[in-house]
Amino acid sequence: MKVTYVKAFNDNYIWVWESAGRAVVVDPGEAVNVVAYLKAEGLALEAILLTHKHDDHIGGVEDMLAEYPGTPIYGPSEVASLTTTQVADGDTFDLLGQTVKVMKTAGHTEEHVSFLTSESWLFCGDALFSAGCGRVFTGDYAAAYEGLQKLRTLDDAVTVFAGHEYTATNLRFALSLDRLSNGVEDLLHKTLREVEALTAKGEASLPTTIARERGINFFMMADSLDEFIQLRQKRDNF
Repeated sequence: MKVTYVKAFNDNYIWVWESAGRAVVVDPGEAVNVVAYLKAEGLALEAILLTHKHDDHIGGVEDMLAEYPGTPIYGPSEVASLTTTQVADGDTFDLLGQTVKVMKTAGHTEEHVSFLTSESWLFCGDALFSAGCGRVFTGDYAAAYEGLQKLRTLDDAVTVFAGHEYTATNLRFALSLDRLSNGVEDLLHKTLREVEALTAKGEASLPTTIARERGINFFMMADSLDEFIQLRQKRDNF
């Protein structure tokens, strides 16, 4: 059992969760490279998970269904036209021998969800990035903050599969803040060097872990809604 990624567009990751010749695809913004990967690996498509409605996360669904008709699709109400099973906060379902829990992590979009498996894998779309979080396109900062607070309570060992390669920029933003202790600044510099080495080789900086994010992600660590809003607005202008 493993999770791998297929790159899409400039910086998207489409995650492929594999077990015993079957696969679950998360947020297929495009289909061509995903279908090619599934066929090359001899994987049967078990299901598709959708975290939210943005086209770079759902744009490949129809082409995926053309190749794999009848595939079950799980997602929130904002993508109801694409789903066979609409999910909401607190729902659970079983896939590939794991139980999947649905967590509402809105703010980026109105009904954005994240999926947490019993293997402690978190597929969080654009709610949480390494050292960052998604833009609050809804303007509902309280919902975005609440979602991050839910994720903040997860076990350290949870592995985080986010939707974009934004880690280096997020770390540079964190280093621009005037709130750094020496220990935190050293950790951010060390992490940035590691991330730059990976991406220079064309490799992903993801996945990350909740434990790692506790040390480098100021959005997750924000102790109040006001603090979160200030950080998010600064990041928007960075």
